[in-house]
Amino acid sequence: MMVMAGKLTWDAELYEARHGFVWELGAGLVDLLDPKPGERILDLGCGPGQLTNTIAGRGAAVMGLDSSPAMIGQARQNFPELSFILEDAAAMEFDEPFDAVFSNAALHWMLDAEGVARAITRVLRRGGRFVAELGGKRNIRTIVTAIEDTVARYAAGAIPLARTYFPALGEYSALLEGCGLEVRTAQLFDRPTALEGTDGMANWIRQFKWYYFEGLPAQQRKQALEETVDELRPALYRDGQWIADYRRLRVMAVKE
Repeated sequence: MMVMAGKLTWDAELYEARHGFVWELGAGLVDLLDPKPGERILDLGCGPGQLTNTIAGRGAAVMGLDSSPAMIGQARQNFPELSFILEDAAAMEFDEPFDAVFSNAALHWMLDAEGVARAITRVLRRGGRFVAELGGKRNIRTIVTAIEDTVARYAAGAIPLARTYFPALGEYSALLEGCGLEVRTAQLFDRPTALEGTDGMANWIRQFKWYYFEGLPAQQRKQALEETVDELRPALYRDGQWIADYRRLRVMAVKE
């Protein structure tokens, strides 16, 4: 991940090669969505398209949407028979409404949470459902604390602003309700997540939190990353396996 012109850019190849758990752990969310043949469904923040393809496999007419050109390019390469569009979620408009909007591990990157919620309501038919999972309150707190402590030592206390939105259950439910979505179920839960390989934590940070390090001189970034990983080892390296301290917020809501 890099920041260009104030916007996050993604390494789609690293994401797909090392972080398959993102869509693998989303399989249960597809079951909650329960797509039916012929339904029109939007996969919001589709990434490289694996769950879009899973939804299509249930017989639904699915479209994937993402604001990352790299992710959309990868999705189109992976699944050329499916429809993917490059668009900002808060600005999306469609001529025909959707029966459902689905989103896995993407909404926490969309900082205009209210704008996105209003857009979701806008593109759903009345009675249509919204099924999503995102990072919840205190998600990856241990990792972020270690990163910020390390970067602060190198950058004289100047820490980049976090580029994620991890809401509390009540906070997010109220936001959705205020945008015309009736929350039917909401759950906040811990989900410690195994990372791949002995470099799992370093690869995770390069993929998801590298923007913290980009303001450092190039020669210091590698050292700062190594120090961060060393700081995390006692808490998150167990029996030869790196673990990310994920907390997830899962919701299902219906357009009133």
